[in-house]
Amino acid sequence: MTHITGLLLIDAPASALNNLGAIEGERYDNSTGVKMIRASDGTYPYVSAQAFRYWLRETVQTVIPNWKSAPIYREEKVAYTDANPIEYWDDDLFGYMRAPSKRESAKAKREADRSRMGETETKDTITRSSPFRVSTLVSIAPIRPTNDFGVMSRHEGDPVPHEHQFYRTTLKGLFSLNLSQCGTFSYKNKSGFRNLDDIRIDIAKSQGLEEVLLEKAYRLSTALRLERITALFEGMASLEGGAKQTLHYTDVAPAVVVLAITKGGNHIFGHVIGTNPKGLPELKIDALSEALRVFGDELLSDVYIGWVRGFADEERAKAEELAKTDTRIKVCHPREAFQELIKMLKQPQNAKWLD
Repeated sequence: MTHITGLLLIDAPASALNNLGAIEGERYDNSTGVKMIRASDGTYPYVSAQAFRYWLRETVQTVIPNWKSAPIYREEKVAYTDANPIEYWDDDLFGYMRAPSKRESAKAKREADRSRMGETETKDTITRSSPFRVSTLVSIAPIRPTNDFGVMSRHEGDPVPHEHQFYRTTLKGLFSLNLSQCGTFSYKNKSGFRNLDDIRIDIAKSQGLEEVLLEKAYRLSTALRLERITALFEGMASLEGGAKQTLHYTDVAPAVVVLAITKGGNHIFGHVIGTNPKGLPELKIDALSEALRVFGDELLSDVYIGWVRGFADEERAKAEELAKTDTRIKVCHPREAFQELIKMLKQPQNAKWLD
C-alpha cells in the first residue's frame, strides 16, 4: 500500500496551543495550564492529535470551497457524524464510528428531531479507521512553561487575578495518509472494517461506485479520490488553529515539512530532525542519509524538504548542501513542498499509487 509520509515542525515562540484547564493547588482558582508530558529528563509541552485534526478539519472547510463536511448529531452523552464517506469528505479521510442506540426512546427522539432531516439512516454499527494518521505534536526539547500573571481591572472594585501557562519551543509531529484506503469503503462483516451497512451499499450502487469484489469494497473514481486527497494537503499548507490565539498569536502553518510518497506505512523520517545542545531544531544529516539509503527501494518520489527561510537557516543550508549530491532531495518553502506533492499525485502515470 502506498502512503504519503511526512514530518512537520511548528514554531511556537510564545504559545499555549493546547490547554488542560484549571491547575489544582495553584494560588488562583482560575489558573490554567498547558498539556505536558512528564519524563525523566523534564517536561515536554504537546498538542494532542485530536486538537491537530480539529485544526485541520476547520481549516479545510475555510480554504477549500467545495469541501463537504459531515453533519454532527448528538444523543445524550454521545456525538457522531453522519458516517457517510461516499458523500462527506471528512468521514472518508478522518474515519468514524457509529453505533446507534436500538432503544425505542432513542429512536423516537431521533425521528422527532427536525435538525436530523436528511440524515443517512443507520441501523447497524459501522466503523472506519482513519486513512489519515497523525502523531501527538511534542516539543523537541524539555522546557519549563512560563506562568503569566494578569488581572481583570476594567471594573470598579478589586482587580480579579488570573494566571496561565505558555511556552517557547518547536513542536514536532508525524503524519501519514494511506492512499489506497482513501475513497475505498469496505463492507466486510468484521470489526473495524465494516465502513458500509446495507443502506450505504445501496447508495454506493446508485451512484455507480466501482465494486472491488476481492476486497469486498466500493471505490470512488480516481478523479474524486484525488480531489479529496489534494484538498487535505492544501489545507495542511494553510493550517490555522490553536488555543490562546488572542493572547499568544501563533502561526501554526508548518515551518518545516519533510514529504515523500512511500510504498509502506512505516515512517522513515521520524528521526531526521532532533535538537542541538541549546534545544533548537537540528537536521540530522547522517540520519537522513541513512534513511534514504536503507529505505531507498520504498521511495516512490523525490523527498521534499520544505523549510521557511528565517527559521534555523543554518539547518536549511545543510539540506541544500545535501541536495547538491543527492538529486532525490528537493529544498523549498513548505507550501511549495505541498504543491509539488499535489502536482505529483495528479500526474496520470501516478494513478497506480491509489490502487
